[in-house]
Amino acid sequence: QVQLVESGGGLVQAGGSLRLSCAASGTIFSINTMGWYRQAPGEQRELVALITHGGRSNYADSVKGRFTISRDNAKNTVYLQMNSLKPEDTAVYYCNADGVRINSERYTYIYWGQGTQVTVTS
Repeated sequence: QVQLVESGGGLVQAGGSLRLSCAASGTIFSINTMGWYRQAPGEQRELVALITHGGRSNYADSVKGRFTISRDNAKNTVYLQMNSLKPEDTAVYYCNADGVRINSERYTYIYWGQGTQVTVTS
């Protein structure tokens, strides 16, 4: 019913940049919060950044000043601009949509994308 599709991952050298995109599709009325999480091998999934419907954002300390999250509510799309990438940023990045309201329903849902690989070489 609702799908999140990520794009923009890839292989870059340290100091480079990538821009991730995630588009939510389906009969969506609104999405409260959209965000990006990442998971490196052997580690737990962690929050990278999130942004509310009104545009308020939060970042993990490790990416503050380097990453910027934004969203286009009309397109139900969230972006993550990643600059000054470091090898420790290497992970699978997952898009998340929280508080998703489907048209004609009073319930909200959480959806996850399937992830996109980001690899940063030294």
